[in-house]
Amino acid sequence: MSTSPAASGFGSIADTAPLSLCDRAPHVPADRLVAEMVPPPRFDSVRFDTYLPDPNQPSQTEAVRVLEGFAADLGGAHAVGGGKRGFLGFGKAFGRTKAAKTPAGPRGVYLDGGYGVGKTHLLASLWHATPAEPALKAFGTFVELTNLVGALGFQQTVRTLSGHRLLCIDEFELDDPGDTVLVSTLLGKLVDAGVALAATSNTLPGKLGEGRFAAADFLREIQGLAAQFRPLRIDGEDYRHRGLPEAPAPFADEQVTRAAYATEGASLDDFPSLLAHLAKVHPSRYGALTDGLRAVCLTDVQPVPDQSTALRLVVLADRLYDREVPVLASGLPFDRLFSEEMLNGGYRKKYFRAISRLTALARDAKGLVA
Repeated sequence: MSTSPAASGFGSIADTAPLSLCDRAPHVPADRLVAEMVPPPRFDSVRFDTYLPDPNQPSQTEAVRVLEGFAADLGGAHAVGGGKRGFLGFGKAFGRTKAAKTPAGPRGVYLDGGYGVGKTHLLASLWHATPAEPALKAFGTFVELTNLVGALGFQQTVRTLSGHRLLCIDEFELDDPGDTVLVSTLLGKLVDAGVALAATSNTLPGKLGEGRFAAADFLREIQGLAAQFRPLRIDGEDYRHRGLPEAPAPFADEQVTRAAYATEGASLDDFPSLLAHLAKVHPSRYGALTDGLRAVCLTDVQPVPDQSTALRLVVLADRLYDREVPVLASGLPFDRLFSEEMLNGGYRKKYFRAISRLTALARDAKGLVA
């Protein structure tokens, strides 16, 4: 923001004006995209033993057991280096004994469940538990994976990831036919190279694409993709809502503005302007857009006007949540961002995830006002 503290009437609160997301237009080199394919800061310290299964949901305990076995087997999956390698069986957790050759059947695990049941926690725990150097493991969201292909090109992406022991894909979503073909082909080549796969999603592999495009036209690609994974259903309610108070009501514009000026490293933007700015920045750069932020302060939150804007906001919400950046806002509460038509449409899973995550970040921001 270009407004000076004195001109804004908040000079006594801070020496400098808050940052502005709308003033940022980051450039992200391709090598940074590769280097950042690790679990986000929110999941730096998670492990299998820090996951607390709901005793009323046995599928959660089962998922931990299976993934621990999967990680243990990956310790000898193939030697470090390039070329086609053998892939060990999944051991007792998968009902098979280890073998020296690539086994028939699924080459990965697919964690399916609702919002906030701990899928990303488990996926990050698998990444941490896999006995391999970080350079031999990759972790990213589905959007980050497609962005990597866009930055490197398909063949270079295959060459880069083929040397990995494990590829973890979070929030696996197929939003258009092109992505279906692209990811199916990419994962097929990686499996052929001996790379183990793990993914999370809110949709079972055989149901990918339903309600979002003409699934029948791409049935072959979807079914082929599903065959690469063993689905693990994780039941349970959103942990962000278990025993927690309801999402805080939005604050007044003046409260949000004062908090932005009083918080070092905070940004301050009005919501409509931010939405307009997101259209000018490629989603692969939204992570860089939030570099160094301690808090995001938004005034005049309004309903999102259209689906393209809504999907961009979903990506930003994911990046803020990954980085644990609290969000303080005025205007409408976050559960009223998306229209009923959006919440009942093909992208509803993404919108509900965004609401859940923004609500959690709004709780985190309450202390900024106090």
